Amino acid sequence: MTLPRSVSDGAAQALLQHALTQQGYCFVPAALSRALLGADDAFEAAWPAFAASWNNLALDDYMADGGKYRLRRHATLSIAAADQAVCLEPHQPHYQSLEYNPLNGGVVRHYQPVEDAVIHSPVLAHLMAAGSRVFGAMLPGSAWRVEMHQFRITADGTSAGQPTPEGMHRDGVDFVLMVLINRQNVLHGVSTVQDPSGKVLQTFTLTEPLDMAVVNDERVRHGVTAITPDMAGQPACRDILVLTFRRRA
Repeated sequence: MTLPRSVSDGAAQALLQHALTQQGYCFVPAALSRALLGADDAFEAAWPAFAASWNNLALDDYMADGGKYRLRRHATLSIAAADQAVCLEPHQPHYQSLEYNPLNGGVVRHYQPVEDAVIHSPVLAHLMAAGSRVFGAMLPGSAWRVEMHQFRITADGTSAGQPTPEGMHRDGVDFVLMVLINRQNVLHGVSTVQDPSGKVLQTFTLTEPLDMAVVNDERVRHGVTAITPDMAGQPACRDILVLTFRRRA
């Protein structure tokens, strides 16, 4: 399901909850993302520095395919059930089982932490609050463990960049919120959502900063096709923020 491009913030939340409940996924255009997030002057003023932080990511050295096309940082946060307060957890490694990531799973992966300025940005605060509202309304009384992933996927004239090198997958959480930060000189990068049997439910492409894809990870699988440069000889990159929400016991 794709949300319309112009509704109020309350309507945007209601539509997203309906889509996640009925279909398990939703594509949210940037204009609707701003409504959903309640993007105010503080959000807009903080956005350039927030987006620029993707220039400071570190190479992912855990790629089992040998690829050098992915840069990233990682953080773990929590959201309390009682008051929905957000807390940065002590820095910890990222782990996925081979069931969910047959390429890079089964390994404890230590990544560079997300920079403090990014953690304390009003942009992240709005994103966390929106996720808490939407997912909390669907699963009332939940406390959340949120893993934050900053990804930059690069491509050049000799090799493509793989946003999801593990292929179509689940992440082993409850909900996944994926936000396009920047897309420069990129062809392809098409997102696909499938049901558990492999039937394609929708394809779409995140093209504008703040375009979002949201999935109920227990109900659908998702993946993104490889990217290649649009103009040969020019840098090509796709910057994405991924927030995974998992209920805490």
